[in-house]
Amino acid sequence: MRKTFRRRLAAAGMALATVLGGTLLATGTAPPAHAAVPATIPLKITNSSARGDQVYIYNLGTELSSGRQGWADANGTFHPWPAGGNPPTPAPDASIPGPAAGQSTTIRMPKFSGRVYFSYGQKLVFKLTTGGLVQPAVQNPSDPNRNILFNWSEYTLNDSGLWLNSTQVDMFSAPYSVGVQRPDGSTATTGKLRAGGYNAVLNGLRSQSGGWGNLIQTRADGTVLRALSPLYGLETGALPASVLDDYINRVWQKYTSATLTVTPFADQPGTKYFGRVSGGVMRFTNSAGAVVTQFEKPDASSIFGCHRKLDAPNDQVRGPISRTLCAGFHRSTLLVNPNQPDANADNFYRDGVTNHYARVIHSQMSDGKAYAFAFDDVGHHESLVHDGDPRQAVITLEPFN
Repeated sequence: MRKTFRRRLAAAGMALATVLGGTLLATGTAPPAHAAVPATIPLKITNSSARGDQVYIYNLGTELSSGRQGWADANGTFHPWPAGGNPPTPAPDASIPGPAAGQSTTIRMPKFSGRVYFSYGQKLVFKLTTGGLVQPAVQNPSDPNRNILFNWSEYTLNDSGLWLNSTQVDMFSAPYSVGVQRPDGSTATTGKLRAGGYNAVLNGLRSQSGGWGNLIQTRADGTVLRALSPLYGLETGALPASVLDDYINRVWQKYTSATLTVTPFADQPGTKYFGRVSGGVMRFTNSAGAVVTQFEKPDASSIFGCHRKLDAPNDQVRGPISRTLCAGFHRSTLLVNPNQPDANADNFYRDGVTNHYARVIHSQMSDGKAYAFAFDDVGHHESLVHDGDPRQAVITLEPFN
């Protein structure tokens, strides 16, 4: 699995259960009693795309009980991947026929941390190396999936419930929304674009100066396939490496004479870290004045990928500070608010130098929520649904308008 996927979702069940548990304990309310989450739950996939293409579904991931990687068939039965090779060898055909336009198909989801892929008109090509499954990498022009229209959702289903999200961390492509049916019969949904939102995102990128329109990939016949994330835009040369330099320089200059206060845990308002730039390095101290971590001035890749100079280990100090910084850079809130994270979405993407990919995607979401970068969950602006006693998961393939 890709690093951003593993980092964000593989431990999502544990991380979110901790957050929810903390909330329940703080209010003195006991968590509701319910039956254990079954071994599989239904996933209803509805095709509202209005496209005539054959749809193919894939449920790929890690079996949580064993740690093995593999795929699940329509009944939710787990199949481990066979050994791969070098060069990579073809993976078994894990495709499940999807619903025709206007129809629905229900399959079973096992206790996975995984992805549900869907493709239009053509099966995806998966291969296996000695290290496991090779995921599609359409930023590579020679990837066999480059000219296939597809997308995926991410989920964790475990004994604590279901976490299911839509994602644009790697690309904005075939539109879809996700949902979970609760025990009372209601369904929580997210990830749905506004009417006309699909084209509005693409047109917003095309009209943004600075190379943002170059993120859009098309087939030879002109069919739009996707818009790459800014990180992949840098890697492919679609965006210039200097795309964020002006904003980065202004931030680093500001905090040579001002203090950036980071409060990384919403449920721990007393835990604060204080950042100042000296000698080109931003050093963070705790309330006792001790230096706890430091960051070199990041470049656009470090920001767009939330990695390298903004690496975020799974710890209690550097990681939480780094993810807060990363979100502040993406949303361009670091100059206007020295107290981070800034949870007010009205303040996001206001600077001329910002993540315009994330800006246009969020602007076209019905509920304003999206996973447009790896730490878009800072402040709870991510497109995620969760229930501790899920009755059914839902993925809806939305129209291309």
